[in-house]
Amino acid sequence: MPWISQKSSHITLEELKELTRQSLEAAKEKFCAEPKRVLLLPPDITRMHSGSGLITQWLYEFLTPDAEVHVIPTLGQHVPHTREENKQMFGDIPHENIHPHDWRNGCVRLGEISAEYVEQISDGVANWAIPIDLNKMLMEEQWDLILNIGHVVPHEVLGFANHNKNYFIGLAGKDTICTSHMMAASCGIENNLGNLVTPVRDCFNKAEEEFLGDLPDCYIQVVLARNDEGELVHTGFYAGEDLETYLSAARQSREENITILEEPVEKMVCVMQGDEFFSTWVANKAVYRTRMAMADGGELLILAPGLKRFGEQPEVDAIIRKYGYCGTPKVMEQYKTQEDLIEFAHATAHLIHGSSEGRFKITYAPGHVSKEEIETVGFGYADLNEMMERYHPATMKEGWNTMPDGERIFFIPTPSAGLWSTREKLYNRQPQKTASIS
Repeated sequence: MPWISQKSSHITLEELKELTRQSLEAAKEKFCAEPKRVLLLPPDITRMHSGSGLITQWLYEFLTPDAEVHVIPTLGQHVPHTREENKQMFGDIPHENIHPHDWRNGCVRLGEISAEYVEQISDGVANWAIPIDLNKMLMEEQWDLILNIGHVVPHEVLGFANHNKNYFIGLAGKDTICTSHMMAASCGIENNLGNLVTPVRDCFNKAEEEFLGDLPDCYIQVVLARNDEGELVHTGFYAGEDLETYLSAARQSREENITILEEPVEKMVCVMQGDEFFSTWVANKAVYRTRMAMADGGELLILAPGLKRFGEQPEVDAIIRKYGYCGTPKVMEQYKTQEDLIEFAHATAHLIHGSSEGRFKITYAPGHVSKEEIETVGFGYADLNEMMERYHPATMKEGWNTMPDGERIFFIPTPSAGLWSTREKLYNRQPQKTASIS
């Protein structure tokens, strides 16, 4: 059970800071009364709106100067932060104490989840082992205390984000990221979203039990939802060391962050904030989180003022430009023979996740990517200035809007904070062995 849990219509920043302090005291009581060396594991800047960076700042403030405190943003294969982004995310924490995760060369292998287990837990749709490679600094250096910080919200791979995602994606090596993402894609994104424990999450839970049992670590997790004024506020706080800490937060997120629509949406407009989302790799959350609400033949328009690339890494960017978001059958056929798709299987999975499978049109209005580039990868293009003038976020309300010319659209200001689905698509999904936890 969680050491600390609070559920409210609005947890203020003052309350959030006090809950953070209480969580640290509980962790010290459990692991080390006077920790001298502490590791903080927050998400990267793509989760800036969650307040996780602020919680990380508070923990640093509470711990220093008595302890040596280090931070590793759980980047996965995302681009490492610049000095300016570290300042934006983590305030006055010294840049030298914030260490970029190296997913290619900075990991050590702990073992694997066997191919037999993967095949069993996925009902046969995946049949390969998942190597467990984690950050060397995490695993090889001595820590008195490790604090994982993050935002629990619906997620396309793990059902809900955070908890041990910080380890097995955020601080994982290339082989772990590739095999797990390909497993999730094989299970089907719509079978993953909003389930408490997906097959990949099940494998990560097993890996945590087998390989991380000696770490002095715990989780600090928040849930956010929109209030009556449309503001995104903290509504849940959970701290503890066990799976139930995650499940408690995920159950609240399932209640508050899934919007069920009685009719499919013909026209959806989403905003991906320009200071958080720079690639389609992360901006495609607008696709992942809304696809279950989209009508066949409809259009999803994504306003992305910060968009300047497709992949988070040069190799992945090249793969997306080469193959495009062409749908599962074509991607899987090419995956059999194309060395780059095999080598970077997480990119292959992303091509599947980011496609509408021909059901609806995806149109990007990007800040720094050309019309030709957008259309080459299989998306439609719209001029950002024109779309911002027509659908300006400040004048739109979340949900249904009727434009002056009669056009009816569904507007989402922060698609990364939730999941939208028709009732039919949410409740008529393929059952999963591991999705039965209630």
